[in-house]
Amino acid sequence: MPLHTTLTRRLGLSLPIVQAPMAGGADTADLVAAVGEAGGIGFIGAAYLTPDQIAERAKAIRARTARPFGINLFAPLPAPATPEAGDMAAAVARIARYHADLGLPAPGTPALGGDGFAAQLAAALDSGAAAFSFTFGIPPANALAAIRARGMLLMGTATGVDEAVALERAGMDAVIAQGAEAGGHRGSFAAGQEEVDFAAGLVGTMALVPQVVDAVGLPVLASGGIMDGRGIAAALALGAAGVQMGTAFLTCAEAGIPEVHKQAILDARETQTRVTRAFSGRPARGIVNRVIEDIPDGAALPFPLQNTLTRPMRTAAAQQGRAEFLSLWAGQGVRLARRQTAAALMGRLADETDAAVRRLSGGA
Repeated sequence: MPLHTTLTRRLGLSLPIVQAPMAGGADTADLVAAVGEAGGIGFIGAAYLTPDQIAERAKAIRARTARPFGINLFAPLPAPATPEAGDMAAAVARIARYHADLGLPAPGTPALGGDGFAAQLAAALDSGAAAFSFTFGIPPANALAAIRARGMLLMGTATGVDEAVALERAGMDAVIAQGAEAGGHRGSFAAGQEEVDFAAGLVGTMALVPQVVDAVGLPVLASGGIMDGRGIAAALALGAAGVQMGTAFLTCAEAGIPEVHKQAILDARETQTRVTRAFSGRPARGIVNRVIEDIPDGAALPFPLQNTLTRPMRTAAAQQGRAEFLSLWAGQGVRLARRQTAAALMGRLADETDAAVRRLSGGA
């Protein structure tokens, strides 16, 4: 049965399900469109896309569906401090070992690129998206005003109550409460969350969501470890207006990740993921592999330098099917992952949520 919340009413959805933005290619046009056609809303993770690629992805989605879709960018971050020469050389040397195993030339010293946020934002504003979300912080006020002027639902990602309150004060329409179980990059941005010891910021979804719901007057989406209808029903019971799910969609037929990544998720256990800085320089949860085991968090360069340094390695690993060198982003609910189409997943989620709600209300 349809589940109506403030989220579904605002966006014209029949299910309060958001397919999480997954920068790096997982959220293909086919995936986003299929989620929309099934009554939820799919998001483009556009942080690594050029303005032309953003326009192309949006056009491809529109060719497949007239249903709403969303777009996500990383909030602009201050440039990191330049690493000491010895630290830079050591980081490059670590990755050089992997390049040798992959048959790649030795890596070069990574450099900061230009600030492309303004051009990405302009393309996103013209994409036809119905919703806009941000990770890593709060964008400038002029960016938020431009989004509001287009009538887009504006959402920010929080990993703690203080961050959620800051997002509300900035004028967001909704807050995504990202629990510690979530796969991929942590959305943390409050003071202290970006220190090497970030364990204090790892608050579980079950604890985080009701505290955020009580602290803000905005609709809250629960994110982290939600893989089936039981998780959706639990999130709604905690006061959430919907859920944002990523890992569950990564093993769908339409997901754009390498086959070796999908298989790693299907083979993994709940104890085999870890939050690491090894691939990008920012905390992100993935399945433990050689790179995560080899590179301690304190040895990674700051974001985005580490991300730039490891990109050729990750690209080659995807082409060669080498899971030990890939960023195998996944949340802690990996045992619940299934191979299926996005339409089949959405149908199953609807049925499971309905069954869970009926069970809790005393139904058969």
